[in-house]
Amino acid sequence: MPSNNFGQIQQPFYTEDQRKEIARIRQALKVHMAKAKPKRYAHSLSVAKTATSLALMYDVDPCLACCAGLLHDWEKVFDNDQQIASAHELGIDLGVDLSLVGNLLHGPLAARRLPAVFPELPSAVWQAIARHTMGAIDMMPLDMVVFVADGIEPLRAKTPSLERIRHRVGKVSLTSLYWESFVGGIIYVLQGGRYLYPGTLEIYNALVLRHLPNLG
Repeated sequence: MPSNNFGQIQQPFYTEDQRKEIARIRQALKVHMAKAKPKRYAHSLSVAKTATSLALMYDVDPCLACCAGLLHDWEKVFDNDQQIASAHELGIDLGVDLSLVGNLLHGPLAARRLPAVFPELPSAVWQAIARHTMGAIDMMPLDMVVFVADGIEPLRAKTPSLERIRHRVGKVSLTSLYWESFVGGIIYVLQGGRYLYPGTLEIYNALVLRHLPNLG
């Protein structure tokens, strides 16, 4: 179990090639998003920094975490209708009317489109990006890092639930952080009276049965 406090960890060591790759992605993101969606751009940079910190703390590749964090909201430049249309074109099927889950589509869309733009990045990055909106039963460590980082990055509001998760970073397992973040997302949806994607309930029940006894 890591014992570091969040935000008080070592800086990542990157090879020259990794530094160049991160710089290229940051520049591409800036061109793509900074003017069109400045708040989303700032969020993406913050997620990348948070994901890097979590990766170092939980023994995950920090370069992959940084790259996934930078690119996770790439499709958010496009409005909801555009994302839904793109999902139909790409054959993305979530088992429900896509207009009901438009806010979940940007992860799978980016995972489908961006490998052609950044072919040098491994499939693990695209899986983490695809899963950051809905989660999954069999989340890999990189998936969990990006999922958690997206929820707790410091530009998000200081709500009691988020502060609790932030304070537990480094004190509990990565699986526990993912569980708490996932449940927190469900509570947010329910409190807002929003549509709850049926797949979310399936993941929740599977996590309870498979992982909950081992959390902590």
